[in-house]
Amino acid sequence: MTASIAILAGGQSRRMGQDKALLDFHGEPLLARVLRRVRPLTDDLFVVASGRPEYVRFGVPVVPDQLPGSGPLGGIYTALLTAQHDYCLVLSCDLPFINPQLLEALLALPRDYDVLVPTRAVQTGQGGDETLETLHAIYAKSCIPAIAQRLVRGEFKIIGFFSEVRVRRVPEAELRRYDPELLSFLNANTPDAYWQALMRAAKTEYPSRRNEGEQ
Repeated sequence: MTASIAILAGGQSRRMGQDKALLDFHGEPLLARVLRRVRPLTDDLFVVASGRPEYVRFGVPVVPDQLPGSGPLGGIYTALLTAQHDYCLVLSCDLPFINPQLLEALLALPRDYDVLVPTRAVQTGQGGDETLETLHAIYAKSCIPAIAQRLVRGEFKIIGFFSEVRVRRVPEAELRRYDPELLSFLNANTPDAYWQALMRAAKTEYPSRRNEGEQ
């Protein structure tokens, strides 16, 4: 089914210490890698980021945040206002192992939701015994009013508005059908995580380069 795709790249990259979207990932910027993987899935692909003129070279529209300083929730809000389609897949720019097959499967599910969110059976700061992958999720424009109300109140937690809309969770077992190791959700958002991602890609995607480096 047709949907827009928005890549959120407006963060401050504080944990990385530099713009993570521009980090080299085996010969291409990390953001370029993400865009390359998702480009065939949509006719409406754009980046949400403010003050990033250098992103223009990636060949997709760069849309400034409507509400700077409102975090990823503000990015989702901007994405939904910008999207040409009623549904928008929202992805973080620091996901080097985005899996097009998994994304195709998610996009093909019946649109009986306002939010479609992958769920992993691990604990995080969200609370509870599961993690909702909110920056690897599909949002409908019907979420705009609920998000806007949260932003006006200065409440920036993404899952905060979920109680007001129809949320469909995709369980981990279903995700593993397409991504057995759940690499889609590996964030390269710290120097260590970035290095680990590079090493994993070297082993699985670029073994010849790895062997050359060991000689």
